[in-house]
Amino acid sequence: MDIKRIHSGGEFEGKIGYCRAVVAGGFVHVAGTVGQGDDVVSQCRSALEVIGAALDKAGSSMAKVVRVNYYLPDRAEFEPCWPVLAEAFGDNPPAATMVECGLIDDKYRIEIEVTALA
Repeated sequence: MDIKRIHSGGEFEGKIGYCRAVVAGGFVHVAGTVGQGDDVVSQCRSALEVIGAALDKAGSSMAKVVRVNYYLPDRAEFEPCWPVLAEAFGDNPPAATMVECGLIDDKYRIEIEVTALA
């Protein structure tokens, strides 16, 4: 099986030892991605932009996302993200899970990971 690794140059990739995405077995697995910004909505938008760029490098797209996991330190902050997520996935909504948990740094309010068709 061919495996393609996609690096985005994010600060944690080198520190932790992972890549932004891996293409294998007909799927693109995008690592948990945090975004930049002062609030959960701006961080959500930013994370989706990074994910979209990784999918593009892999030859995929947001329309091919079949699974998404959302991680938030405060589940009450998830609802403000719903319009952004609905816009991002449009008529192609993936299966989804939201988990309340601690993130790598308190400044991050949401982390998103996806699996898409290659």
